[in-house]
Amino acid sequence: MKAFLMGVFSITFFLLNAVFAQTPSATPTLVIPKTNENLPVAVGNNLFCAGYIQESPFISDWEIVGSTDEREQNIYAENDFLYARRGLGNVQVGDEFLIVRPRGRVSSKYSKKGDLGIYIQELGTAEVVRVLPELIVVRVKMSCDNVLIGDLMIPKPNRLSPFYQTRPPLDLFAEPNGKITGRIVMTRDGREALSTEQIVYIDLGSEDNVKIGDYFTIFRPLGKGGVLNLYQRETMNASDEDFQSRAYKGSKFSIMAPRKSGERATGPIVTTKEAKSRRPAGLRLVVGELVVINVKEKTATALITRNTQEIHPGDIVELQ
Repeated sequence: MKAFLMGVFSITFFLLNAVFAQTPSATPTLVIPKTNENLPVAVGNNLFCAGYIQESPFISDWEIVGSTDEREQNIYAENDFLYARRGLGNVQVGDEFLIVRPRGRVSSKYSKKGDLGIYIQELGTAEVVRVLPELIVVRVKMSCDNVLIGDLMIPKPNRLSPFYQTRPPLDLFAEPNGKITGRIVMTRDGREALSTEQIVYIDLGSEDNVKIGDYFTIFRPLGKGGVLNLYQRETMNASDEDFQSRAYKGSKFSIMAPRKSGERATGPIVTTKEAKSRRPAGLRLVVGELVVINVKEKTATALITRNTQEIHPGDIVELQ
């Protein structure tokens, strides 16, 4: 029996060797990553849920007035069916709407323009599935927040995103270029620490000749805008002991003592505030870059494309 099994094993091993010997070796394949060129900067949620601040009156007769599931729930999302009151104009099955919610008027301490307009929150898109005499039935096609009965709809705009561009490295020490500047006055979802791929609103719009696709540098005055502003003790007596050996006491002089002024170091202590007063005014810290994806009268909606650290509402933007 043992000899029989050894024979079977030998034959099997021979056949496998013959098969693999005839199999051509795999040819190495060079994988080249796709370039970002000709790809949109903003898609999906960032394109149709970015929201905007509009100065002109907001009017819509398309109001969500009910749902097939309103007995079991009061918030709605993707694939839920909703009833909407018919507004003006013809509507057909397959037409798409943008679901919106006016949230109120916006003003900001960061902007000199005062009242900037109405903040319109965008909640998602809906597709018409049935047209009735006084109502339409829509299916929520894409949602980026809870949809409520009472929300409004507008025909889905033909909104196009700017395309990626090959950008030069972000110059952290860029000098002012003299072009128009504005401020980040608000952020989507009320965020206070922002980074790449997040939505902000700036107080520059069509009245300032801002266009979709414009790039802005984001900066703030040097030394401003930190998350934590801790009190720093700057002064320490030179005679305070610090980091000296317990066995060999070289002196009572502290290595934590600040600089004394004067050629013989006999003058008053030099403070941080005093030292900063001797530098030129206008030094700034570049913290990122954004691109405009939607423009209204006094404001624009923008997407942060790059950041070197956290970005905050109130940071300054400068047209590149």
